[in-house]
Amino acid sequence: MSAEPIMEPVMKPKQDPIDLLIAIGEASRAPIRPEYIEGMAIVPPQPNHKHNNGAFKLAVQFDSAGFLSGMGNGYRAAAKDGTTMALLVPDFYALRREPTELDESYLKAHRGWYPIDMIALVGEVTSTNHETDTGPKLRTYAAAGVPTYVLINRNTKTAHCYTAPVLPGEDPKEAYYDAESKVSLGNPLVLPAPYPTLDTAPFLEL
Repeated sequence: MSAEPIMEPVMKPKQDPIDLLIAIGEASRAPIRPEYIEGMAIVPPQPNHKHNNGAFKLAVQFDSAGFLSGMGNGYRAAAKDGTTMALLVPDFYALRREPTELDESYLKAHRGWYPIDMIALVGEVTSTNHETDTGPKLRTYAAAGVPTYVLINRNTKTAHCYTAPVLPGEDPKEAYYDAESKVSLGNPLVLPAPYPTLDTAPFLEL
């Protein structure tokens, strides 16, 4: 008489995506800032001067208009159960507030990632991986409730402003922005009040 094998589910603790990105960063010989989007670790291509210069000129426009703007910080979006939904490093952004003591504690607890609810407006400038900015990142920003997403698509030579984020169900991959305005690069991109109208002309030279 042979005994039937005992089948018991083995519940392994789920790996924190922050640990995953730290491991990827440590394994890379070049300095990188990987992101975690829609369940995938993404290593963006190294941005060149033209990409960074264009993003900087947009950030300066927000700063000149009196908005708290910046570049380079990473932001964490949490799922409803508190686990990490996404880890994002926008090209530029406008913030709701200066980082508070609570925000700085969050940064320390999550090892280099601020809470995404600090962001009022987020912006991306496409590189060779333009599909990431036009698909997964767009959906993730919408799922996280970021009110305004500005996208400079150098592939199609267009500038976009997305507003009114919608998450119709439980799946972040179904999120979208309900409103969009679009212009060809070189034309002014009108943003919702109180933001300035963006000059996209610098991207004609990049």
